[in-house]
Amino acid sequence: MKSTQCYHCGDSCDDNLIKFDEKSFCCNGCKTVYEIFSENDLTCYYNFQDNPGAIPSEIQGKYDFLDTTEIAEKLLDFNDGNTQIATLYIPHIHCSSCIWILENLHKLNDKISSSQVDFPKKQVRVTFNSEKTTLKEIVLLISSIGYEPYISLDDYEGGKKAVDRSLIYKLGIAGFAFGNVMFLSFPEYFEVDGFWIEKYKTLFRWLMFAFSLPVVFYAGQGYFVSAFKGLRSKILNIDVPIALGILVLFIRSTVEIIFDLGTGFFDSLTGLVFFLLLGKFFQQKTYNFLSFERDYKSYFPIAVTRITSKGKEENVAIYDIEKGDRLLIRNQELIPTDGILINGTADIDYSFVTGEAEPVSKKSGDKLFAGGKQLSGVIEMEVLASVSQSYLTQLWSNDVFNKDNKSPFKTITDTISKNFTILVLLVAFLSTSFWLFYDASKALNVFTAVLIIACPCAIALAAPFTLGNMLRIFGREKFYLKNATVVEQLAAIDSIIFDKTGTLTTHKENTISYDGVQLNHQEKSVLKSALRASNHPLSRTLYESLEEVEVLAISNFKEIVGKGIEVSCKDVKLKLGSSSFVKNNEDISALDTSVYVSFNEIYKGKFTFKNSYREGVKSLFESLKKEYDLSVVSGDNEGERVYLEENLPKGTNLLFNQKPEDKLEVVADLQQKHQKVMMIGDGLNDAGALAKSDVGIALSENINVFSPACDGILDASKFNKIGAYILASKKAIKVIKYSFILSLCYNVIGLYFAVTGQLIPVMAAILMPLSSISIVVFTTISTNLIGNKIK
Repeated sequence: MKSTQCYHCGDSCDDNLIKFDEKSFCCNGCKTVYEIFSENDLTCYYNFQDNPGAIPSEIQGKYDFLDTTEIAEKLLDFNDGNTQIATLYIPHIHCSSCIWILENLHKLNDKISSSQVDFPKKQVRVTFNSEKTTLKEIVLLISSIGYEPYISLDDYEGGKKAVDRSLIYKLGIAGFAFGNVMFLSFPEYFEVDGFWIEKYKTLFRWLMFAFSLPVVFYAGQGYFVSAFKGLRSKILNIDVPIALGILVLFIRSTVEIIFDLGTGFFDSLTGLVFFLLLGKFFQQKTYNFLSFERDYKSYFPIAVTRITSKGKEENVAIYDIEKGDRLLIRNQELIPTDGILINGTADIDYSFVTGEAEPVSKKSGDKLFAGGKQLSGVIEMEVLASVSQSYLTQLWSNDVFNKDNKSPFKTITDTISKNFTILVLLVAFLSTSFWLFYDASKALNVFTAVLIIACPCAIALAAPFTLGNMLRIFGREKFYLKNATVVEQLAAIDSIIFDKTGTLTTHKENTISYDGVQLNHQEKSVLKSALRASNHPLSRTLYESLEEVEVLAISNFKEIVGKGIEVSCKDVKLKLGSSSFVKNNEDISALDTSVYVSFNEIYKGKFTFKNSYREGVKSLFESLKKEYDLSVVSGDNEGERVYLEENLPKGTNLLFNQKPEDKLEVVADLQQKHQKVMMIGDGLNDAGALAKSDVGIALSENINVFSPACDGILDASKFNKIGAYILASKKAIKVIKYSFILSLCYNVIGLYFAVTGQLIPVMAAILMPLSSISIVVFTTISTNLIGNKIK
């Protein structure tokens, strides 16, 4: 008698059958989940896959320990005000239906703001309102729908970072079986005659059958599962022909030994699976290497200001921060790690973390979380933990800030993979039909050889390995891109816009002169204190020039982007910035970059900056002008127009007195003319333009500031290599195209030998992963050669 299966989890309902809505359930838990889905219009969950979740067990009381605040906080990534974020490790995540339901938790509980799944790590990051629900309720909800999180307070981190060694185990078993089957097949190969061989021939064949069982049903299991899921979703994926080839070899070989028709093809079968897994193992190792090189200490080379025990300020690399360090966080700077606020008034924008732009006020003694941006002046904090590079990377890669840039190579690869399988199956059946009529003894060999030799795996590897290696190479050269698609976008640009101040110029070598009423000691102290809180390049230059005066406590700090700064210190009110902001009129006589100063609404004078341009600006522009439309935008006046016209190529578009919104419009106007625009700025007044452009690059010079919407971060010391980076990205695209051609040629040649019966299945099994490996080797060597030319 056939067992009745639960509609939700697939378990047997024989012991406890519950009927609801004409469906069978094994327990009230599964029935409740179905009711929740029905009430929230989520029953299409069952269209993805039958019984996708784990079996919900009795969990009442299992997570009572989460009622203890101190314990629950250990599992939180972020906890501020009424918003909490937790990342949970869920071993049962295994397919698209799992991702779909876990990213729709907000429909099951409206107190959940969002949930994002990291499929490779089997994690879900849940953001929820802590005033209306708790972490325990979230965990119980996830458990009730069949995705119970793994939570161990001792081993939690270890659980999240558990290494999946299943591929190694499968490879080991397939290799062991292949070796033994080859050994047992020697008498058959060499047609050895003799009493003892004939006597044990049947035993040898059944031993080969036994060795093939774990290979087919364990080592090759992934190909069958993938093919089955694809077929059930009416998709012919690349694993369908592979699974079909394995199945045909196994059935035919089993039939031969059962009816004593021959020795079968167990050597080809086990060799096929072994070499397929070997190729997959090589690919995985190579990809992990590329990812490691790209992730480790890469994305955030930006320095942060640390206050020493003697009260001095020093710039240190962000990953050198240690617990107990005292950090200075200026206006618009990112808080790099969790800490305690010591001095100053903090208004923190946590939109990078939560997506909500509402500032949160903090006072001395409050906890600050990594990822927040300080909005009002300068603060000092004590570090509670070292910086997590992966966490900062998550902030940068937040879906909220991702641009909708589709990869043309991904589209091409998907199209080829989709149609290739249909073509391979068609060729396999037609060629087999021919050989059944012409020479039936070769029909099976031809069928399996065609299925195995022709595979779009190599095509699918070309783009990710090429672009992945380019990300690693760029990172080594201090050019840090958000993702692989940016390399493609970079290769397609035809127009480049440079911000002037802080991008073409460097504050480290600027000279300053003062014209006006001499400032007294107190006024200099107030000025220095205001400048200390700002990250604008001119502010940093002027601040470093005022070494002889002390810093005071300021209040009501206000920095208006593109205009200036306004602060109070006791009974003194300071304004500094542009002429229109400080004096309420434009200084038409000014021919240089100037910062104007007033105290208590009385104009005092101006600091004039003689800009120092970065080394190699002139040669960079000369090399770029041959292929790109170049523009320079600046919020300063036209004082340096003559200098720039003399030193930059003719035809360079120079735009001055540009407010942040004006810079954005410049980008938009070029895009309306169907140009692909790259914007390069310092990330302060250029955030809108960086976000609007096709490729936005933020220049980093010892400042912990960046725009989350930018596509890349460039170390200021590598500014003169921009042309080399663009050229390298174009060459990388050519490597992908060559890889496509190489892979297609391999498939055409391989199909010819397979269809004509000149290729046995075991040779096809060896050649198939070799083709993938050859593409990986080709792309890796080619991109490394490209990278060597950047240096």
